[in-house]
Amino acid sequence: MGSSIDAIELAQAMIRCNSVTPADGGTLDVLQDHLDTLGFTCHRMTFGGAGTDDVQNLYARLGTTQPNLCFAGHTDVVPVGNGAAWSVDPFAAKIENGKLFGRGASDMKSAIAAFVAACSRHLAANGVPSGSISLLITGDEEGPAINGTKKVLEWMKARGEIIDACIVGEPTNPDRLGEMIKIGRRGSLTADLTVRGTQGHVAYPHLADNPVARIVAMLSALASEPLDSGTDHFQPSNLEVTTIDVGNPASNVIPSEARARFNIRFNDLHTANSLQRWITENLDSVGGAYDLAVQVTGEAFLTPPGPLSDIIAGAVKDRLGIDPELSTTGGTSDARFIKDVAPVAEFGLIGSTMHKIDEHVAVADVEALSDIYEDVIRRFFTKN
Repeated sequence: MGSSIDAIELAQAMIRCNSVTPADGGTLDVLQDHLDTLGFTCHRMTFGGAGTDDVQNLYARLGTTQPNLCFAGHTDVVPVGNGAAWSVDPFAAKIENGKLFGRGASDMKSAIAAFVAACSRHLAANGVPSGSISLLITGDEEGPAINGTKKVLEWMKARGEIIDACIVGEPTNPDRLGEMIKIGRRGSLTADLTVRGTQGHVAYPHLADNPVARIVAMLSALASEPLDSGTDHFQPSNLEVTTIDVGNPASNVIPSEARARFNIRFNDLHTANSLQRWITENLDSVGGAYDLAVQVTGEAFLTPPGPLSDIIAGAVKDRLGIDPELSTTGGTSDARFIKDVAPVAEFGLIGSTMHKIDEHVAVADVEALSDIYEDVIRRFFTKN
């Protein structure tokens, strides 16, 4: 099954590939080279077209029987921002004072490297398991998430590929490795509201129809009461207005329209459809002409505490002496797609520097995460 793979060296090799979404920058070539040496069968696929960017993806599997333990992640990264503000080259993968720096170090190339290294050690010690290990790696998580995990899952379904459990290697820990496992996520809905009126002179308001007053009343109706108080596993849903725009430079003109955008992060007491009905009812209660465009990036979901979270939590406890919190906090991830085909939980590195200048992780944390992943693999196949 090849020689043991070093998590840090692999993480550095991947970080050195400039893969700002949707570019791959050779990252999947680096990853596949290592998976090939371990005996994985690798499938590369590119999805795109219809006005979207081409995205490279990889599905790799070792074994042909069930159960299939899958690790999911992404190799694309967000832009570096102000490169001059970095203390190091963001794609040099430099190690300083025990920390590995680079765009993607935290989110989430190092976690992918940790899992591959864990696989190499497990295979060296135990051989191929009675079942399968797979990796589902996309280059479209930080982008629109159109040509990545969602389409790979469709490809897998057409081929009869079944996942029995999935670990997503997103950086789940706020401050300390082992603090938190994500067992679900809130849903996300973004709405663009345009309220239409009639332009006119401010001295003759009866000859105009001011949309600004109505949009303020509409937003007030939406935000006047909490959506809920939360549930056992979810924090309360929240609606946040992110912009109100009129674009009117004149002080004596009533504008013809006003626009606003708001986002709702919602728990499993709601669905996107139920929230759209609630939004419309509140807007209609104010009255007047308006247009509403809604984009849903994910529904709320929960993998109830059980076998998968128990396996991860047990490995964390044994390796670090920590009882991790089972959480549903944070934004969306590709777990929102995977939850439709298998139980899914997220566990990775510390996320405090992800997307920031000088993104970094502790070398010791990457090595500890690899140890935890190795224990997870062992526990999964022992249990199953």
